[in-house]
Amino acid sequence: MVSRVERGALAEWFWTIDRVFLALFILLIGIGFMLSFAASPAVAERIGLEPFHFVKRHALFLVPAIAAMIGISFMTPRQVRRTAVILLIVSLAMMLFALFFGIEVKGSRRWVNIAALSIQPSEFMKPAFVVVCAWLFSEHARQPEIPGNLFAIILFGIVVALLVAQPDLGQTILTTAVWGGMFFMAGMPWLWIIVLGGLGAGGFVTAYYVFDHVAQRVNKFLTGEGDTFQVDTAKEAIVHGTWFGVGPGEGTVKRIIPDAHTDFIFSVAAEEFGAIFCMVLVLIFAFLVLRGLSHAYKEKNDFNRFAVAGLVLQIGIQSIINIGVNLQLLPAKGMTLPLISYGGSSMTAICVTAGFILALTRHRPEKRAQDRTMFRVTHGLPAE
Repeated sequence: MVSRVERGALAEWFWTIDRVFLALFILLIGIGFMLSFAASPAVAERIGLEPFHFVKRHALFLVPAIAAMIGISFMTPRQVRRTAVILLIVSLAMMLFALFFGIEVKGSRRWVNIAALSIQPSEFMKPAFVVVCAWLFSEHARQPEIPGNLFAIILFGIVVALLVAQPDLGQTILTTAVWGGMFFMAGMPWLWIIVLGGLGAGGFVTAYYVFDHVAQRVNKFLTGEGDTFQVDTAKEAIVHGTWFGVGPGEGTVKRIIPDAHTDFIFSVAAEEFGAIFCMVLVLIFAFLVLRGLSHAYKEKNDFNRFAVAGLVLQIGIQSIINIGVNLQLLPAKGMTLPLISYGGSSMTAICVTAGFILALTRHRPEKRAQDRTMFRVTHGLPAE
């Protein structure tokens, strides 16, 4: 245990970090590693690999991911902004590179090979995009003459254009929802809400008619016709698990789910550990999001408020999409369950997101006092 009287960097970090957030992130990472033993061996055997191939890789991915989360949590808000700007520039450049030279998987170009590693740049773009947009929104709120909102809109257009070009409709919807939520918190005028809402609806209709795979998934979801093997098998696994599950390693339906270790790991959890376990998992995600929004509501610094809210919304909405697909409440879409699903890019990027949250929610008494004074002066109140 680190003593309160110590003044080293580690002691200061330990006593200023939001330990509830830290515990939630570590808990979800632990659950994900546990579920990798349940979900991945069958997938590995089906494609001719040794049973624990993905388990070992999952464990390997956790080392840099957790290191990134802890390392970033030591940063100040200014360092978070600078890191996010660099990460955003690099990830956007890699996304552009992927369109021309990336790996094509199922008709999409989302991956880049670097030193024998396959990296999905859009995963790292998401937390950086949220932080940079939070900075732009906060600068406009602080000084209305700074066109921060306009720059955020332009940046949003660039990001969406790259995602649609891949194409990746799921990430586009996720990014749009998070960005819209942040813009709303930043005081988006009702006219903008109507205009952007109309553009969003128009974009979805356009995607339906332009991209065949989008139309097929929507039609399958609405009519139940066509190849619905994955979602039907996932539903069968959930039903087979009933309330308490069939037991660790005893699942049978999971063996024929194509993406059991990634997109449909929630169904594997339901089969082996039961519906009650899945409800607890949902409550963990819900508590994480609500705690983040509560912290944002109390935060006096605009940048911290927008960034924390946007980052927890990103985790929450991505979880909703993944779980909704598993429960057949949403059309099928390949999206991982944060900190749970297998995947090096996804795991590391979500840990970067967690690191940003931990850094921005650290208790800094001196900085809080300065923010409180600035807030009172800005709103014409006498300084304390």
